[in-house]
Amino acid sequence: MVKLSQYEIEREANIARNRALLEELELKQAVVDLGIPRTETKVSPVTKAKPVQSSRRPRPEKLEAEAPRRQSLRLRKETVDPNESPSKRKRREAELEEQRAKEAEERLEAEERARITKRPRHHDLGISTLAEEGLNELSALSSALYSVAQTSQPRRVGDPEAFSFDDNKKDEACLAELRARLQQLQVVSRAKVTQDRVYSAAYHPEITKDLIFFGDKHGQLGIWDARAPAEEVTDEDGDVTSIDGEGGKYWRLQLHWPPTSKSSISCVKFDPVDSHNVYTSSYDSTIRSLSFTSGISREIFSMEDNTLISCIDLTPSGHEIWISDSHGRATHMDLRESKKFRRYGLSDAKIGCISVNPTRPHFVLTASNNRSLKIWDVRNLQKMTTELSEGVPPTLGSPPASGDLDTTLDYTGREFDSTTVTAYLQAKPGKSCLRAEWRHDKSVSSAYWDPRGRGIVSTSYDDTLRLWDIDSTRLGSSSPFASSRPFSRFHHNCQTGKWLTVLRAQWSPNPDVYPHFTIGNMTHSLDIYSCKGDLVTRLTDSKRISAVQAVTCSHPGIVERAASGNASGRCVLWAVSDVD
Repeated sequence: MVKLSQYEIEREANIARNRALLEELELKQAVVDLGIPRTETKVSPVTKAKPVQSSRRPRPEKLEAEAPRRQSLRLRKETVDPNESPSKRKRREAELEEQRAKEAEERLEAEERARITKRPRHHDLGISTLAEEGLNELSALSSALYSVAQTSQPRRVGDPEAFSFDDNKKDEACLAELRARLQQLQVVSRAKVTQDRVYSAAYHPEITKDLIFFGDKHGQLGIWDARAPAEEVTDEDGDVTSIDGEGGKYWRLQLHWPPTSKSSISCVKFDPVDSHNVYTSSYDSTIRSLSFTSGISREIFSMEDNTLISCIDLTPSGHEIWISDSHGRATHMDLRESKKFRRYGLSDAKIGCISVNPTRPHFVLTASNNRSLKIWDVRNLQKMTTELSEGVPPTLGSPPASGDLDTTLDYTGREFDSTTVTAYLQAKPGKSCLRAEWRHDKSVSSAYWDPRGRGIVSTSYDDTLRLWDIDSTRLGSSSPFASSRPFSRFHHNCQTGKWLTVLRAQWSPNPDVYPHFTIGNMTHSLDIYSCKGDLVTRLTDSKRISAVQAVTCSHPGIVERAASGNASGRCVLWAVSDVD
C-alpha cells in the first residue's frame, strides 16, 4: 500500500468535506459531477403570486400606417435598360425629376405647417377649436356657459366705511361670527381640472352652482363645475359606473398657444359689469377675452417685445384695464378702443402684481421685485402724458374728477420709460403721482386692495404678511400720505421654490362680511385671516390633501365657499357638506 504524504491526506479531507457540504445544500448536479451516487428527492417548485389583473379588457392598439422613409438617390436609382431609346430615357428622367420636386415641395409644406402650429394664435377662436373633448362634452360646456350668461351679475363694491369700528368689542364680535361660519368648511369635491400646475384662479359669481376657472402653466383654462353630478361611463358589457376620485365636471380649453411654459396663464379676471366675459393674461405677451354668449375667444391686447404679462386688473366700469409686466411697466388701456393705451415705466424691476382700488379707481397699487409696494394716483400720470406729448414743461393742472379715462386726450400707443417717469416724479408737479411707498426686506410677490378700497395685504419673499388700513380722509387728499407703515405684520412661509406657484394672499370679494383673505400654507392647509391679521381658521384634510394649495380664491357672494389648486393641476372645493 502506497503511503500518502501529508499534503495528499489534507487534500482528500478537503474533498470529503466539500462533498458533504454539497450534499447538505442539495446541489444535485454538483454531486453528480463529483461521482457520488445518491437518491434524488423531488422538490416542489416555489410558486409566485400572480399580479391582480384588470377586469377591463385591453383596447386593441390602433395600427398606424408607417410614413414613407426617405432614401438616397443611389438606392432609388433604377436599373437602366441598355436597349432603351434616348427619347424614352429623357422622358423617364424628366418624370423622376418632377417626382423629386413634388416630394420636396410636400416636405417643405409639412415643415411649414409644423412651424405654424407652434406659433402663437392671434385670431378669433371658437370653443370647438379650443377644446380637446368630443361633441357631447362641447355641448355640455356650451350649455353650462350659456346658462350662467342669462343673468348679468356685476361685481359688488363695498362701502369704505364698513366694518370700521371704534369699539374693539364690535371687531371681536364680527370676527367670532366669521370664524363660526368658516370653521365648518371641508373638502366636498376634488378633481384634476388642469393638466399642469395651476397658476391662477377665479370664482364665478353664480350662486346656483360652483363654477371655478383655473389657468395652468401651459396656457390651458380649466372650467370646473364642482357640484355637478359625477360623470358616468359605460363599459363593453353595457354596465354604467361612475368615475371614482373625481368630483363634478370639468372642461379644458387651450386658450393660449403653443402649450408650453411660455404660455402660462398668469391671471384670470371676470368682467366687473357682465360676468359672462372672462379675461386671461399669459406669459406669451397676450390678453384674451372669452365670451360665454358667443363662445368666441378673441385677443384684445398683445406686446411685440416678448414681455411676460404678470397681472391684470379692471376698473369697476369694465371699460379700462391695467397691465403689469416683467420689465417694470404698467399699461393702461381703454377696452372700447384697443389702440388707445399708455405705458409707464414705474419700476426698474418686474412688477409682479397690480391692483385697482374698487371704490376709488384712480388709486392703483403695484408690487415689484425691487422690494417696493407703491400707491399711485393715476390721474396725475394721465396729466403727465398730455403735457409731455405736447412738448411743454410739465405743470400740474387740476386732475380729472373721476378715475375714468379722459377720452379727449390722445393716448394712442404712447410709452414713457422709467427715466421719464422718474424725472417727472422728482419735479414739483409730479410729486402727487406717488402717494405712498413701503419697502420690504425682499421682493414683493403680491399686493391687493380689499373690497372696501381701504385695506391692503401684501406677501413677500421675506416670509411676512403685511396689512394696511388707510382711512378715507387720507385717500381723499391730494398730497402724499404722511406715513405708510403697516399696522400688522406677521410671519408666513412664502418659500415656494421653483416647482410651486408663488403664494398670493387673495381677499374675499364678498363686501357683505367682515373682510378676510385666503392664502396657501406650505403645510398643505388653506389659511384664512381677517383684515386685522387674526387667524380665522386653518382648513386641512391630511387624508385627501397631500400637496400645497398654492392658488386660492373665494366665492363673491357666498361666504362658505372657497377653492384652491396645487402644482399637479388638482383642485379642491371647500364648502359646508350639507349645502346643495
